[in-house]
Amino acid sequence: MAPFDMLLYAGVVFGWSTSWLPLKWQLGVVAPEISLFWRFLMAAPMMALLAIMSGQSLRFDWRVHWRFAALGLFIFSGNFTLFYHAANGVASGLLAVVFSTASLVNVLMGAALGRQLPPMRHLLAAFVGISGVTLLYWPELQLSETAMPSLMLCLAGTLFFCSGNMVSAASQLRGIPVFASTAWGMAYGACYLGLVSYVMGYEFMIEPTSLYIGSLMWLTIISSVLTFSCYLMLIGKIGASRAGYATVVFPVFALLISTGFENYHWTLPGIAGLGLVVAGNIIMIRAR
Repeated sequence: MAPFDMLLYAGVVFGWSTSWLPLKWQLGVVAPEISLFWRFLMAAPMMALLAIMSGQSLRFDWRVHWRFAALGLFIFSGNFTLFYHAANGVASGLLAVVFSTASLVNVLMGAALGRQLPPMRHLLAAFVGISGVTLLYWPELQLSETAMPSLMLCLAGTLFFCSGNMVSAASQLRGIPVFASTAWGMAYGACYLGLVSYVMGYEFMIEPTSLYIGSLMWLTIISSVLTFSCYLMLIGKIGASRAGYATVVFPVFALLISTGFENYHWTLPGIAGLGLVVAGNIIMIRAR
């Protein structure tokens, strides 16, 4: 793996592993759609500024905006809304585990669109990694009454996310700059969220607490602007299926955070699951 690819990969793992607990802190007083509306309303101009600083134009033909609108729908509104609602029923680490199935879904979607079988080593890596994270959280799925509805929401959110991956990868192949496309995608996502919130009658408010405001700023700057920049650039460089494997690695770090903040207790299956995640990651890297 090239040094710059490794840097992008590390940025994705750090940004997303530290995003799940702040996501939980957003829940309670403010509707999830409103929190996401503020998040991407602030993130979109930040990403646009990065695009301008990188010499990327923000002006595109109207036909290209259909791609941006799809990106906003799949990733920056639908995906996040489903995961926010799912977070009401399960621990933050479990959200990360379900989201990690994006690595497998990306491989299968890429193969289906290309009408070809993915390399067996990619499938093996995804299977080993997914088996590991499943083993890590299987006891919680067995014990929690709210786990299954939340799991369904998470799986739906993952499908939205992977569909957005395909849109982003196709856009980059057509030469559309990643920062500019992400800025427009976030802007469209904020528009969708604002419209849905208005129709649903949600109050456009901000909870005046340091925890809410701090988590909102972290999710906006670190998890949205910086991390998505790294991830979407990684898609363009190594492909959606390989970039998506970062979503198998970061649940391990999210689990360590849950250990400190949500009293997660390590078990023998948990340790074995961690070993499988590491093994899957090594298989994927060597397969490249």
